[in-house]
Amino acid sequence: MSNSNSNEVISEISNGNSPIQTPNDVKSINGHAGKPNGSLTLKPFRIFIGYDPREDVAYEVCKYSILRRSSIPVEVYPIKQSELRKKGLYWRERGKLESTEFSFSRFLTPHLANYEGWAMFVDCDFLYLADFKELVDLIDDKYAIMCVQHDYAPKETTKMDGAVQTVYPRKNWSSMVLYNCGHPKNKVLTPEIVNSATGAYLHRFQWLEDDEIGSIPFVWNFLVGHNKSVENDPSTFPKAIHYTLGGPWFEAWKNCEFADLWVNEMEEYEKKTKKN
Repeated sequence: MSNSNSNEVISEISNGNSPIQTPNDVKSINGHAGKPNGSLTLKPFRIFIGYDPREDVAYEVCKYSILRRSSIPVEVYPIKQSELRKKGLYWRERGKLESTEFSFSRFLTPHLANYEGWAMFVDCDFLYLADFKELVDLIDDKYAIMCVQHDYAPKETTKMDGAVQTVYPRKNWSSMVLYNCGHPKNKVLTPEIVNSATGAYLHRFQWLEDDEIGSIPFVWNFLVGHNKSVENDPSTFPKAIHYTLGGPWFEAWKNCEFADLWVNEMEEYEKKTKKN
């Protein structure tokens, strides 16, 4: 298992599965999700993954699962609380109900993306099974954000390694969000607001009107233990698995549903790391 460098924020860049030779080969991805808009650039799509030292291997596997399958250029950044504090971007005290270090720092995504183009935040406990381009192709510029709009009320009182489970409206909506970072409404997400606003304001997207929140099919945030696949119905097959209660990297969840897929991915990641 690899330890991420905690001294600096490092991006991982993938140029996709096909060689890219010139700026004319790829349309703007950050601007309009790769759709024809007259702007041609090699800018990779920016992905910010929540990082917690307790889940280093989960972060690495999530990142690897995106990079190995993406046919478009992507750039992956860890959202590390320690680094954000050093940079003066994050200073709020950790609350008793915050199960990870990125419970609130995730909302700095538009700021970290310079309030330009599109970017994604995702929890580290995801495993991507599909080409990231398929998700990017769903982007619609009329929305300020896009996410899977779960109706989720877990019955468990704890999760992960004993963290307190909380129930609130729009739970898990913020676990994977496509941000239209240049949208005027998202400019409210300054470091000052992220460090002072309530959990309800941030996690329920209360800076937005309902019609400014676009919907993504649930298969892109497939909640283990909640969502179900239907045999012979590909529209229900997970494209990104979310081990929201806890994944195989925690002893208590080593035999959870889809654990084998995550373990296989981890082994592939470790093989690649050893080769390098």
